Amino acid sequence: MMVSVKLFAMLRERAGRGSIPLQLEEGATVADALQALEGTPQLAELLERMPLGIAVNREYAGRDAPLHAGDELALIPPVSGGATHVRVSAESISVERLSSAVASPRSGATVIFEGTTRAVRRLEYEAYAEMAERRIAAILEECRARHGLEAVAAEHRVGAVPLGEASVIVAVSAAHRAEAFEGAREVIDRIKSEAPIWKREVESDGRARWVEGSPVPGATEASAVAVGEPAPPGPAA
Repeated sequence: MMVSVKLFAMLRERAGRGSIPLQLEEGATVADALQALEGTPQLAELLERMPLGIAVNREYAGRDAPLHAGDELALIPPVSGGATHVRVSAESISVERLSSAVASPRSGATVIFEGTTRAVRRLEYEAYAEMAERRIAAILEECRARHGLEAVAAEHRVGAVPLGEASVIVAVSAAHRAEAFEGAREVIDRIKSEAPIWKREVESDGRARWVEGSPVPGATEASAVAVGEPAPPGPAA
């Protein structure tokens, strides 16, 4: 089957065109398409090191999403020319990918924060994803300017995150370690307090509770009520 691959920014420039046709086997997934594209000399190096967003027919999709004849697969590079990278999605996240996203020959220090699920069977995250990405992007840009960072990246998962897996990773690079540590600390603290992302803890016996958060700017006052509820079925850790 044939699908069309849309390219943007540095990918488009490297390939010399905005889209390329790609022949795949029936039943192929996004991961299969990416593997096939790695055989394209002009794109191989970028695809290996660059964290990419994926969209199928103009909807964000994961690497395991199936493809069909005539589909449009878009490869979306990091925003802001690579100086900042933001992503909120259900896909797993990795330190290696975000470390690569902030790599710079001008950097003498890289600091990475990785938040993982602990003590409970899984965490379930819900987000106002479009607003969360915009808010996190603003946080990254403000912290990059305030601390003189070379590059900064953040990814946050939504959906179920099993015990031991990463739910959020922040990576920053800077000329010196002091700026890198201070910048990373402010980024994760502000993401926790400002991004519209909610967390529910699910115990091994199925009990669940929403984790109390901080009021967002402009929130109205209300009485706090703790509510326990059974969790929906989900994968065990």
